[in-house]
Amino acid sequence: MPQLLDKTIEILSVKHLRGPNMWTYHPVIEVWLDIGELEDFPSNLIPGFYDRLVKALPSLQEHRCSYGEAGGFLKRVEEGTWPAHILEHLTLELQNLAGIPGGFGKARDGDRRGVYKVMVSAINEEVTLTALKYARDLYLALAQDTKDPVALVSTIIEELRELGDDLLLGPSTACIVNAAEERGIPSIRLSEGNLVQLGYGAKQRRIWTAETDQTSAIAETISRDKDLTKSLLSSAGVPTPEGRTVTSADDAWEAAQDIGLPVVVKPIDGNHGRGVFINLYTQQEIEAAYAVAIDEGSEVLVERHIIGDEHRLLVVGNKVVAAAKGETVWITGDGKHTVLELIQIQINSDPRRGTAEEHPLNPVRIDSAVELELARQKLTGASIPALDQKVLIQSNGNVAFDVTDLVHPEVASQVALAARVVGLEIAGVDLVAQDISKPLDVQNAAIVEVNAGPGLLMHLKPASGKPQPVGKEIANHLFPPGTDFRIPVVGVCGARGKTPVAEMIAHFLRLTNLYVGLSCSKGLFFGHRSIQKSNAANWENARRTLLNRAVEAAVIENNNLSMLIEGLAYDRCQVGVVLNVDPKANFPQYAIYDEDQVFSIVRTQVDVVLPTGVAVLNADDPMVASMAELSDGEVIFFTQDSASAVAQEHLKNGGRVVLIGNQQITLKSAKHDQKSIPVPRNSEPSASEPWKPMNLGAAIAAASRPKAGMTFTTGTSWPRQRLKPNKRVSVPNNFCKGGMGKTSPTAVALNPRQTPPTPTSA
Repeated sequence: MPQLLDKTIEILSVKHLRGPNMWTYHPVIEVWLDIGELEDFPSNLIPGFYDRLVKALPSLQEHRCSYGEAGGFLKRVEEGTWPAHILEHLTLELQNLAGIPGGFGKARDGDRRGVYKVMVSAINEEVTLTALKYARDLYLALAQDTKDPVALVSTIIEELRELGDDLLLGPSTACIVNAAEERGIPSIRLSEGNLVQLGYGAKQRRIWTAETDQTSAIAETISRDKDLTKSLLSSAGVPTPEGRTVTSADDAWEAAQDIGLPVVVKPIDGNHGRGVFINLYTQQEIEAAYAVAIDEGSEVLVERHIIGDEHRLLVVGNKVVAAAKGETVWITGDGKHTVLELIQIQINSDPRRGTAEEHPLNPVRIDSAVELELARQKLTGASIPALDQKVLIQSNGNVAFDVTDLVHPEVASQVALAARVVGLEIAGVDLVAQDISKPLDVQNAAIVEVNAGPGLLMHLKPASGKPQPVGKEIANHLFPPGTDFRIPVVGVCGARGKTPVAEMIAHFLRLTNLYVGLSCSKGLFFGHRSIQKSNAANWENARRTLLNRAVEAAVIENNNLSMLIEGLAYDRCQVGVVLNVDPKANFPQYAIYDEDQVFSIVRTQVDVVLPTGVAVLNADDPMVASMAELSDGEVIFFTQDSASAVAQEHLKNGGRVVLIGNQQITLKSAKHDQKSIPVPRNSEPSASEPWKPMNLGAAIAAASRPKAGMTFTTGTSWPRQRLKPNKRVSVPNNFCKGGMGKTSPTAVALNPRQTPPTPTSA
């Protein structure tokens, strides 16, 4: 389409909302786009665009969009929608196809014609922004019909997958984090690698791949020393193969003769099966194996060869939770192709093999181990095996075939014992056995290694058999079901009064002998110590509070701007306090102009209240009072108006109210006696600071929640109530059929703001 060849889409700004925000519970990037003259070219006015889009990404059929059904988005494209909306969906789908999770997206008008805001789930800012840029390239290619869209999509997905492998959590770590988050356990990535914190403050646990903060350094060191491991296992009655360390090739042959042929030669502190040679009979083989093994470790171990297949059993806590079996790898000669060619044709062509982490099997390469195996068969990589000749390529490794359901109880017991002897709470135990469904002693089987930090991919994506929920098992080990894995988190927001209320709540918490972290505009405080005296009411300092392992309760002040441009630092909270909303507040630089938009920002504090928590709301502010419907937990109103209709109705429904007078503050409930607290004289209202009594009342309302770690001398233990969890409003649909007709109302559920299982963006 010639008139589109000079059209482009400019990225004006990028904002990373790293926690719950006005759009969703999850991190997103908010990108401002200027589509320029493409404003005049909705998708229905671009000849062939729809067909090229479907050809390039047929999986877009699953996007439901505003129609709420499969194919909804494509229907919108066919009717006519704008580039920003299409980019949103393209970004989501390209990420999904690259194995990058995320299903939330929105596109909304910006502050002028041709400018839009696009919001997309972003577990990593760089990855998602790159995906959006690729989506822009793809859109322009589809609109201008200048490139092969199918080939372009294939290239994009491959590059995104490589970027994701570099920047995202590895599959082993990710499966634990995902399992924890399914239970509501929050996570914080602590490094660019796989170090992750699960939980907040004093309740946190840390993992590094499959190691935890309770993995013993001594146990890990023992596991790396295979000779020492064998010695300890033998002393505990665990069957192990006879063997010893050797210092030279000659010593290796001497040891082999003493032990009895065949033998295994391997590095004493190697890993991942590198430098391991099995079933060796001759002096030449043993000496050659020694030369390779010594390059992989500091010393070499020679031990008795055990007949059978290699198995890897995963121990978590004190039980075996998964088991995988290894298989030998062979090629079959055809009289035409070389060994190297046959490896590519018959082995590496298997789609289960690859270099990416999602592949359960690695490609086979002609390395020293394969060369030695071929030499034993009087072959090289350039040899051409005869027709139907079987050639052994690998005799160990390839442990990716699930056999969890076959493990004999006695085998599981001995494997768990091996992990305990070494001292590992999570271990990968290697054993060689002919039949894992029989006890080890009846088949002369043995445990050969106990490994710390075991890989989990073989159990998550086995080459055959069913995947095992190993992430769930580890998460349950770290946080046993039924245990409390959250510290009390109190969030405070409002147009005024936030800081004194946050300070008072922190003070009340300290009175209960809790070590309290306070992040507010006056600074950052741990316990009674001032850590930072400048403004700490922001995402970074709030996150510092949640990272501190000494913190037993956290009080975090949130202002509108921080929630708008950063999001909340926590996923959920026990207490969410909203003091007031300034309907005249606006942020024109972020296209926030009216009270409905301000409402969407502030409501975030209520959206994240836990079902077991409480929202503390100002009944005297109509906008704040209307947020009661958004709370998943209990609602406590505070008011200065004894005749407040909102408060009276709440009491009638069994709720709690804090009534603030000049002389006393009264805690009221329809089902319990009233409790009164005198107001200190220095808190009486004045012309300059009329909010002092209200500050105190709001803090007392927050503190009256026993779940937050606070109990008062009143001894009040009030029942909680659950209000309606959803509030529906009408908002403009930005992308309706009919050119510029962008004002058709559509009902949008604002709560709960969960990421849908498939993209359902609008």
